[in-house]
Amino acid sequence: MKINKGVSPIAKVDKIRVNEKIRSDEVRLISETGEQLGVMELDDAIARAKEVGLDLIEVAPNAKPPVAKILNYGKLKYEEKKKQQASKKKQHVIKIKELRVRPRIDDHDLLTKVNRGRQFLSDGCKLKVTLMYRGRELSRTDLGIDLLNRIVDMLSDIAVVEKHGELEGRRQTIVLTRK
Repeated sequence: MKINKGVSPIAKVDKIRVNEKIRSDEVRLISETGEQLGVMELDDAIARAKEVGLDLIEVAPNAKPPVAKILNYGKLKYEEKKKQQASKKKQHVIKIKELRVRPRIDDHDLLTKVNRGRQFLSDGCKLKVTLMYRGRELSRTDLGIDLLNRIVDMLSDIAVVEKHGELEGRRQTIVLTRK
């Protein structure tokens, strides 16, 4: 199974036809200054680009005739790469931290875990609280639900419940986010 992850800007630059890779016999040429030079043979357009020391890049391949522009291909690739890096820098990744508890956890241990969860939330992470049942504890799910409610109450000053999880096998989860 193949997963399509979208086209990156660099892949977009790689698909651009340059110089001899342009398939058309004639092109509408635009100079390096943006001036329209009109329709001319592909060989003449490539020769004109070489005179200036630049590349002939196909800008609009679907036009009749295709539009080509005289540009520096290396500089174009460099600028696309910089744009991609800048957009990557602006992304904000949300981390999910997890606390694992059992229904019969002691009060002091619970307080320690909740304080750790409070620290995760203040760092900007989401908090996933997983309640794990073992053996006969599964017959007393009400104790687990009470424990999860206690945790939510203890963290209610800085967090809200984003998702209440149902019992899945022997685990029950809730996800908390910062207010």
